[in-house]
Amino acid sequence: MPRRAQPDTYRHCRPPHLPARTAADRTARSTGVNGVERTRTNRGPAGRSRAATRPPARRDPRRPRRFAFPGLPQELQPHEWFAKRLLLTLSGQKPVHWMLGHTIGEAYEQLLALAENPPLRGPGRPVVAECSGYQPSPRAIEAFARIEYGTRARALAFRLELAEDNRWRCAAVEVGPGVGQ
Repeated sequence: MPRRAQPDTYRHCRPPHLPARTAADRTARSTGVNGVERTRTNRGPAGRSRAATRPPARRDPRRPRRFAFPGLPQELQPHEWFAKRLLLTLSGQKPVHWMLGHTIGEAYEQLLALAENPPLRGPGRPVVAECSGYQPSPRAIEAFARIEYGTRARALAFRLELAEDNRWRCAAVEVGPGVGQ
């Protein structure tokens, strides 16, 4: 069945009793201060076109910052991302099965054993105070995080391995003794 061509693409948006819009219709007239009539078109401030109000093109080789808006979170490194997830799990804020797809080998059993008595649960909300990692090979990261909660601090050590699907997985987890208890 052949399709009929529509002469006016946006005809369905306009009631049939109204005529087609023209350039004169896009110019709005309004009454300004003291009853003076003024004409306004689709232009920027002070009647200048938008092209005239744009900043000039950059002429220097420097590049803008990674994020143009201050305060927006930057993309986390894999060891920082895992440190936050392990913190939520080991402080009892998230269940252990939340890490099921992000662990390989014995790491899940280690998390289960640690979660029976959450080692990072204490007064105050725990935070990752410091996190750093070392990459002994292109497919592994050995990382540590210093977790602080209240006046206490604990060390969290873990190993990440790059799986066949190019996703990082936690392969081992250890929590150090508490300091300041």
